[in-house]
Amino acid sequence: MALTRRQRTRLGRGAQYAIAVAVALLLALTADWPTIARAFFDVGVAASLFPDVILIALRNTLLFTALGFVVALALGLVLALMRLSSVRVYRLAAGAYIEFFRGLPALLVFIAIGFGVPLAFGTILDRLVSITLALGIVGSAYIAETIRAGIQSVPRGQVEAARSLGMSPTRTMIFIVIPQAFRIVLPPLTNELILLTKDSSLAFLLGTTLEQQELAQFGRAALNQARSLTPILVVGLCYLIITIPLSYLARRLERKYGSAGMPKGAEV
Repeated sequence: MALTRRQRTRLGRGAQYAIAVAVALLLALTADWPTIARAFFDVGVAASLFPDVILIALRNTLLFTALGFVVALALGLVLALMRLSSVRVYRLAAGAYIEFFRGLPALLVFIAIGFGVPLAFGTILDRLVSITLALGIVGSAYIAETIRAGIQSVPRGQVEAARSLGMSPTRTMIFIVIPQAFRIVLPPLTNELILLTKDSSLAFLLGTTLEQQELAQFGRAALNQARSLTPILVVGLCYLIITIPLSYLARRLERKYGSAGMPKGAEV
């Protein structure tokens, strides 16, 4: 007797569940659990990381991300306004900057700021300044396009109403358009903050002392000492402590306000 479409669907789904259970049982029975436990879940190694991982590494990661985001947001807003300017040279300059830095890996930007600038100009930049500039430059190119999309999504009627009340174009942009645009682009800006949090791990390229280590560098140093993957697992959990609440916030904001931005790396 031929099976109905619903029966075939249920049979296929049941087969997939059965395969998943069989694979899980096979792994459970054949895995070397003592070795896995020592490699990933060494309680003694994990305990030795505290409180430094919280007081030093997590603190520095949050500091680098916050400073980089402030610079990226400020620079991104300026670039977005330049992209929308009626002056052609402003549009061309902002477009060139955005396309250039969106096309470069963040790693290359960190190397250029941390090593290229001091060698080329004979100046020594403070490590915190170098990290902040690198993160700000990387993030500003993406934030600029997000803000531009937000500004362009503000209804034209809002601008016309403000102008009809006698507001100048500058006042209209500052007090009417930009506040509404930021409300629209809050979700993608939150996602950009998550990406900058992860990009802050590139700070290890610029050299560090114990007091300057962020999470990734801290985990790498602890890995070499402990000969265990437990430090990497602990550091990964610390990153999740930052990114999961931000991801939840981005989803809440997107449901409330909608999203005007595009994912990182996509054309707007």
